[in-house]
Amino acid sequence: MKRPLSTKPRLALAAAALLGLGASTFAYLTPQTAEACGGTFCDNQQGTPVDQTGENILFVIDGAHVEAHIQIQYDPETDAEQFAWVVPLQALPTFSVGSDPLFTNVLAATVPTFQLNTQFEFCGGGDSNGSSGTGGLTGAPSDGDSGGTGGEEPNEPEILHQETVGAFDIVVLQDDNVESLMTWLGDNGYTQDPAAEPIFQEYLDEQFLFAAFKLTHGAGVDQIHPVVLEFDTGEACIPLRLTKIAATEDMEVRSFFLGNARTVPKNYRHVLINLIKIDWLNLGNVAENYKDVITQAVDAFKADGHAFVTEYAGPSSVVNDFGIYEPSWSAEPFGAIAVTDVMDELQNQGLVDCFPGEFCQYNHPLAQGLLAEFLPIPDGLEDYDFYGCLECYEGLINLDAWDGAAFQLAYNSRIIDPGAHAVELLETWPYLTRLFTTISPGEMTEDPLFHQNPDLGDVTATLTAQRTILCNNDAVVTLPDGREVYVPDNANWPSFDDEMPFAEDIQQTMMAGAPMTLVDNTEIIDQKLEEWNKLHGWPQDPDAGGSSGGQDDPSAGGETESSGTGSGTDGSSDSGGDAGGCGCSTDEDARGLGFGLSLLALGAGLLGRRRRRR
Repeated sequence: MKRPLSTKPRLALAAAALLGLGASTFAYLTPQTAEACGGTFCDNQQGTPVDQTGENILFVIDGAHVEAHIQIQYDPETDAEQFAWVVPLQALPTFSVGSDPLFTNVLAATVPTFQLNTQFEFCGGGDSNGSSGTGGLTGAPSDGDSGGTGGEEPNEPEILHQETVGAFDIVVLQDDNVESLMTWLGDNGYTQDPAAEPIFQEYLDEQFLFAAFKLTHGAGVDQIHPVVLEFDTGEACIPLRLTKIAATEDMEVRSFFLGNARTVPKNYRHVLINLIKIDWLNLGNVAENYKDVITQAVDAFKADGHAFVTEYAGPSSVVNDFGIYEPSWSAEPFGAIAVTDVMDELQNQGLVDCFPGEFCQYNHPLAQGLLAEFLPIPDGLEDYDFYGCLECYEGLINLDAWDGAAFQLAYNSRIIDPGAHAVELLETWPYLTRLFTTISPGEMTEDPLFHQNPDLGDVTATLTAQRTILCNNDAVVTLPDGREVYVPDNANWPSFDDEMPFAEDIQQTMMAGAPMTLVDNTEIIDQKLEEWNKLHGWPQDPDAGGSSGGQDDPSAGGETESSGTGSGTDGSSDSGGDAGGCGCSTDEDARGLGFGLSLLALGAGLLGRRRRRR
């Protein structure tokens, strides 16, 4: 007997629950370029993009209304015809096509970044020259008829809704029997995994529905796009229990939230990492180091693998809308256009640029797939030759594939409408939050929920530390939270011992007010750091005379240069890091130019006893 559609307020959305398929996506980011600032020449260093693999989902929270943009992830080694995706739901949503450029731009604008500036201690005998340190890395996606009663047979799930959305055929199922659900999925071409059965049963026991997605017949992986699910009531939730079917160890889960205030985890913990665990002298390896620090921190006692860190929280205006939607885009001309004029029109609109004999540049991730569907390339030709001169190959054009009216509809629904909606969201909602965690399949026992807290402050994505090379060739690195770390020979970053925690604070965040601290490791971190510094004679005894390098003047001086960028974290600092692109500065420049506008270090901003609570 079928249950009525659930009216519970909590809505669950899967970031990407792939049955039998590995989840892999690569969001290539636009690196920031260091620029000359304050009269100081900065090397034109560019951060190397880091593959941001894992789950990406963006929520828009408007009171009781929840809109979820899910970037569907595809294993490139998997046959597109076997691609299947199942999402558990607690209510019937509306579906629409999402915008891949929205995800690309949000990822790029909020990517965590580390930067190390270097200066020399003044040792007498002339001016010191700044030198660049190690290089760095920049670390770090409704309509249709509802209803339809399938389920005449007692052993089949009921089909509540089915429609085609962009490149996907979608069916929403309701059932109370896991065997019949699994049988239906298998009979209808959805890849099966025996591990799914007990997880499906858990969701069925909680009266969840299931949305089953697969590519429409003939669609290729170059047509995969995000999907948008909208609900009239509920809260943001990621059902990781089903995601674990295809998850790997320490899988990255990245969630974005647009709204009026900062978003925090509700039933998961919130973690502030210990910045001393970042290898500030080896930012070329910071992506791996950063992920390891996050993993260790969220696995710590009281976090227990169920925790997130805040990588960015602040104005949504940091997201550039370039490439998401352009006013020049128009589907109308394609309804009656001659097929040989299609590429000229697309080029005029800035969607594609093709140069015969050279290459084609697709300025939207779905442009190539759209052309492949309606203007397939004849065998033996390259895209740049065919698309660069349709008139030259008019006799080879597949007129059975070309349908101007269908192309017009697809262009509108897959590129123009999603892009315009994405830009509208960025203009409507002033606040953006980026949360991140790593989680393993064995830890995916509880689905994280989220809520907004208007009382919490902003969190920058950019963190800058200051390295001073002393006259004895040792170094002192001042972290964004104000702590000083002594580095003998300016060589390897201290590893400390096993008692140095990876998490500074582990918190429970509420809908209002300050977080409740469950674990505070500040004292032990300070103690371990003090022991290390004292072991190496830092800070200096002011009565001892002379500098650390054996000179008479211990004052610091010299110019500061950027040494690179990399994955970052949640926190605040006065040492700078300007999202506008100034990659280096003197100390005076950093103060005078507002370098970084008060960086918010994960777990630390100097206020009170060293840092203020986030």
